Amino acid sequence: MRKLREVLRLRFELHLGYQQIGRSCAIGVSTVCKYLKRAEAAGISWPLPDGWDEARVEAALFPRTAPPVKVQTSARSQPDFATIHEQLRQHRHLTLQLLWEEYRQANPDGYRYSRFCELYQRWRSKLDVVLRQEHKAGEKMFVDWAGSTIPVYDRHTGIAWQAPLFVATLGASSYTWAEATRDQQMEAWLGAHVHAFEHFGGIPALVVPDNAKTGVSRAHRYDPDLNPTYYNFALHCGFGIVPARPRKPRDKAKVENAVQVAQRWIVAALRHRKFFSLEELNAAIRELLTKLNQRPFRKKDGTRATVWQAIDKPALKPLPMEPFDMSEWARARVNIDYHVAFDANLYSVPYNLVQELVEIRSTPSTVEILHKGTRVASHLRSRGRGQTITNEEHRPKSHRAHLEWTPSRMVRWAEAIGPNTARLFEQIMNDKPHPEMGYRGCLGIIRLAGKYSAQRVEAASARALLTGACRYKSVESILRNSLDRVPPLSSPPASTPPHDNIRGSEYFE
Repeated sequence: MRKLREVLRLRFELHLGYQQIGRSCAIGVSTVCKYLKRAEAAGISWPLPDGWDEARVEAALFPRTAPPVKVQTSARSQPDFATIHEQLRQHRHLTLQLLWEEYRQANPDGYRYSRFCELYQRWRSKLDVVLRQEHKAGEKMFVDWAGSTIPVYDRHTGIAWQAPLFVATLGASSYTWAEATRDQQMEAWLGAHVHAFEHFGGIPALVVPDNAKTGVSRAHRYDPDLNPTYYNFALHCGFGIVPARPRKPRDKAKVENAVQVAQRWIVAALRHRKFFSLEELNAAIRELLTKLNQRPFRKKDGTRATVWQAIDKPALKPLPMEPFDMSEWARARVNIDYHVAFDANLYSVPYNLVQELVEIRSTPSTVEILHKGTRVASHLRSRGRGQTITNEEHRPKSHRAHLEWTPSRMVRWAEAIGPNTARLFEQIMNDKPHPEMGYRGCLGIIRLAGKYSAQRVEAASARALLTGACRYKSVESILRNSLDRVPPLSSPPASTPPHDNIRGSEYFE
């Protein structure tokens, strides 16, 4: 998926730069530039006209007749010094000589050994240089879970459970929000965001989360996958998501510092108190949070609250008018039985989507399945396990016709041939542990009527019933050998004539 709609929204609605758009959409800056140039050439802006989905935008920006874009390659392949440095740290016996040989094997046109070592040493000498981040008013909010938890006790049993601490801070003012939650699941994650926005009095342009599963489905330095529910929450509220790189705490230094401050001035301050509910705990946290935000800075004038009031609050966007529909998203591939697995149950989709990748949007009452942004199925959510929920319209016609087969329907088909055939079908299905096990044999006998005629099949069925050979193979053998034309025996054979070598029943008495 090209993410064209999101690029246009972030550029024309939020006025973000190319690098910010690239990180939010997990694409390169050159790709962002290419998309926006094509949008300008096509006369497309934001908001899009009604009815324009991702496919319509892609068709407008990338027509089939458009010539391929040539990719310019550099004259000499650059070594990945970050990976090289990490490998040298992990393997103490590894040398630059071996890494250079591997580099030249993959890039024959690469640098020679002396130049390779010189560039690496120059790169390593700058590792300790830190870029000082300049935060604009209302631009970024940094969020994370604190490492420390706070115990909450049960009034009756006295057993304690640990409440996680959610921390959010604004980049420009360091104005902080902290909240204890029931767990670290999606509902608590989004609810804490909503409370933070309400506390800050608006929505920032960007949110910088850590790589928790509630925010990022798959962490990656260059191409992270955002959690679909979190992504839709961002669309609803109107902010962009720029995840911090894995194992790069400096990307979110603001919230790292805010977490440290919260643990010192909130968690540590509450260590002697005992809480019996989450509401009671959060009330105590809000009291300490007010003191924290009003504490004077040491190296500059003002407090977090005064700086927020002066620069951050006026720059924030207004809160959304409607609450976000709390739904969960997942991805699944359609199985060959045109069902997808979700929450230990199976839900059907149209059969022509077999092996396609679809998105699943679930609410407490419904399960919706979408393919390329279009809803293709909707079901009532099942709370059981191992259940199969199927819409009959999703089946192909042949499957629907097969499911309509019943023992009574088989017998009705046989009655069109004759009564003996109908009795034979009943006998075949009664001899099986389950009637469906006899369907194939019955269908085979029906086809024999087209090959040999209904009259002969009826006669063969009568002979099969008389001899007890109630099977498809027996009926087919009778017809192939023309035994249906031989009159059946009307009476039992005559008794055996008396003979000296034959013993009677009196012999065994």
